[in-house]
Amino acid sequence: MISLFKGKSNTIASAAVIVASFSILSRLVGFIRDRILAGTFGAGDNLDVYFAAFRIPDFLFQLIVVGALSASFIPLFTKYYSKDKENEAWQLTNNILNIIVVIFGVLVLLGILLAPYIAPAIAPGFDAEKQAAVGELSRIMFLAQLFLSVSMVYGSALQGARRFVLYSLAPIFYNIGIISGAVLLAPEMGVAGVAWGVVLGAVLHLFVQWFGVKTLGYKYKFLFNLKNKDVQYTFKHMLPRIMGLAVNQINFLAMTMIASALAIGSVTILQFAYNLNFFPVGVIAVSYAIAAFPSFCEYRNKDDEAGFIKAFSSTVRQMFFFIVPATFVFILLRAQIVRVVLGAGMFDWEATKLTADTLGFFIISLFAQGLIFILARAYFAYSNTITPFLIGVGAAIVNIVVAILLSRNFGVLGLGIAYSISSLTQAILLWLLLRRKLGGLDEWHIFKSSSVLLVAGLLGAVVVQFMKGVVVEYITLNTFFAVFGQGLIAGTAGIFVYGLVAYLFKSEEMMEFLHGMKRRLFKKAETGETIITNIQ
Repeated sequence: MISLFKGKSNTIASAAVIVASFSILSRLVGFIRDRILAGTFGAGDNLDVYFAAFRIPDFLFQLIVVGALSASFIPLFTKYYSKDKENEAWQLTNNILNIIVVIFGVLVLLGILLAPYIAPAIAPGFDAEKQAAVGELSRIMFLAQLFLSVSMVYGSALQGARRFVLYSLAPIFYNIGIISGAVLLAPEMGVAGVAWGVVLGAVLHLFVQWFGVKTLGYKYKFLFNLKNKDVQYTFKHMLPRIMGLAVNQINFLAMTMIASALAIGSVTILQFAYNLNFFPVGVIAVSYAIAAFPSFCEYRNKDDEAGFIKAFSSTVRQMFFFIVPATFVFILLRAQIVRVVLGAGMFDWEATKLTADTLGFFIISLFAQGLIFILARAYFAYSNTITPFLIGVGAAIVNIVVAILLSRNFGVLGLGIAYSISSLTQAILLWLLLRRKLGGLDEWHIFKSSSVLLVAGLLGAVVVQFMKGVVVEYITLNTFFAVFGQGLIAGTAGIFVYGLVAYLFKSEEMMEFLHGMKRRLFKKAETGETIITNIQ
């Protein structure tokens, strides 16, 4: 078991498979979480308060912790760890850990004290009673973020060391904690029980990541040296990244604020639609971005620009291979997906339809949302956090302006449309400026590959739509299993046709996928040995 946890991923594809596999499991557990929440509370005041309460604690966490680690810590840790300087890597880990805990701990304390006063700004459309509830839940959420801040340092070290198993396993335990709160505590404590479940999930998340670095030889040591050159480097490069993340967080915070002024339940519908939208983004795009980032950093450290472009092109094409079928499946089966995941108890059919339509508008820009994660890592590998920040500002302005305009007539649907428009804008600008820097991003190769995948995707979409009608002829859609069955049959048929067409057209990504599966599942054993599978 320890060998499994310590297994190193030597290729982007193998790392992405590990991250994506556990991400699927984590998202499935997340769907169970959302179904329990939707069935227990419905799209109404309780969940509006719960999701609004997340905003400020998560805002600070993303800025201080994720900002420092994603842009600066992982490249530094990778540089040391890949050169067999493990002592330096762990010293860096302990120093950054202690500094973040102190800084973030102070902010958490201030957040707990000031939460009741911040709440009206988070949800200006709520009445005074709901705003007070947002403040109380925010206090609990701040405590959870403190545990997550420690966990993220350890998780970033695992990424830098290319150990993705436990890093990917931690979010599953986080969701299990939330589910425990919803099932065990909510009946007595109401939605506050779910908030305490978030704290439990954060503790479990931390334990898994700590265990991961411990298996690699990590030992805690108190170091707090602000003058250390690596710490100075981290601070220097984290500020633009923090500003970039601030833009993203303000972007979604603004959407929450706009939704709070719409019909009751709009905040909940917005959050649920975004969660479902993020399933393919998280499983596919984020997995590839996380897996590719250490390779991007290594090519940059070696000044191997050709290798960098090749790795970037391969990552984008492999991501597109999975994003294309996910797009047509989620658009055509959005109602079935929402009904299966959320359609229980208090979550009625009107809420299902509105969530499904909002999801559809999010999904339109799925490929662009995926590209943004990979493009951002490409910039970070070149220690460029300014450009993503400035482009993020422009995209956020587009999102907020369009959301305000469209929500007047389309309600929460307008927020989904605005988000897709801003995502497309951001991806295009990031691509063009990176291309100008590197002189090209292997676009012709990407274009040829994408053309084949689009043809396969369109044919797969036709099959999905056709099979939806066929299933209705034989199954009455009035139960959970009937709706699930319709979606499963139609989706499976469409994906099968997509894969078949890609295979017949000799799609490079399809061939690589089949070759990789064959290598992992049917690896030939040495004479006299049994066939085994391994983590590369």
